[in-house]
Amino acid sequence: MRILAFGDSLTAGYGLTASESFPSQLERALRARGIEAKVINGGVSGDTSAAGLARLEWALGEKPDAVIVCLGANDMLRGLDPTKMEDNLDKILQRIGARHLPVLLAGMLASPNLGEEYTRQFNSVFPRLAEKHNAVFYPFFLDGVATQVQLNQTDGMHPNAQGVAIIVERILPRVTELLDKRG
Repeated sequence: MRILAFGDSLTAGYGLTASESFPSQLERALRARGIEAKVINGGVSGDTSAAGLARLEWALGEKPDAVIVCLGANDMLRGLDPTKMEDNLDKILQRIGARHLPVLLAGMLASPNLGEEYTRQFNSVFPRLAEKHNAVFYPFFLDGVATQVQLNQTDGMHPNAQGVAIIVERILPRVTELLDKRG
């Protein structure tokens, strides 16, 4: 079982050792539950949805059996148009679907300082795309970790190893649901 964790710095493990990263911690958690899985780190720090789309075919060359998509944080941090992000993510999900790979879409939430309209537009993209593409959906990748000082690095944006452990614990039921969709 090969799972591609495709995303940005949150997936790549920015500021962490390789063993502390999301893919490594998720792999250990799955194996602890008797699921023989290799979680491929397909995260690139700084990637927007457009950059992810540009490198998707290369990442899929790893021949995964399932894909976790976690992009959008950098689109939001840069204030990029949510409709363009939606278009990019839609194309990513279409291409994964064309390969008949089950996908888990991990959502992101906009920072409220970007304004009510931007927040509404941005936050609505992920559930809409998950439904459209019949993806397993995890609404907020940083659930339980965002704004928790003790769970983040000094930049306040990237989880520390303890924060990643909480992310893995919370997303794990959705990952097992993803693996159940393999058919």
